[in-house]
Amino acid sequence: MKVGILALQGAFIEHGKKMEELGIPYKYVKLPEDLEDIDGIILPGGESTAMGKLLREFNMLDLLRKRIEDGLPVFGTCSGMILLAKKLYNDLTVHLGVMDIEVKRNAYGRQLGSFNCRGHFKGIDNLVEMVFIRAPYVTSIREDVDILSKVDGNIVAVRQNNMLAISFHPELTDDLSVHKYFIKMIEEFS
Repeated sequence: MKVGILALQGAFIEHGKKMEELGIPYKYVKLPEDLEDIDGIILPGGESTAMGKLLREFNMLDLLRKRIEDGLPVFGTCSGMILLAKKLYNDLTVHLGVMDIEVKRNAYGRQLGSFNCRGHFKGIDNLVEMVFIRAPYVTSIREDVDILSKVDGNIVAVRQNNMLAISFHPELTDDLSVHKYFIKMIEEFS
């Protein structure tokens, strides 16, 4: 198994460290050819507008979309959730547009609205440590999207087939449970 980590912008190094802790081989994805020999991909937190622009500039957007549509497991954290969404709340921008969710960008406000908590996550026995930084949340879903976690009534983690999207940053905690959940997803699809 080899996990790709989109490394155009954002917290890709932190996700790499989590893969190292789990003993999972990984590589940073910076060019279209880097998408060829991976079994899953992580879209890190960062700035979704910048990532979307770079995916287009490096001719990776359509190729990555096709790989995901063909079943490549994908794990989007924070801005990764925005990249995956088919619709953004009050925003016509669409990046990959593969997941049947509508997402509100910066839903918790500015940097000062950032917070930490522990929450339930369907499929994980322990409470998950969650770090929210200018985080989005899901405002609506289609019926085949599974809600995995809510915080204060807001949807912060969802799964649809081979796609996992969360509002928070597990790579900034000592908690490996969400990364382990994604590794199990990859095993399901391999």
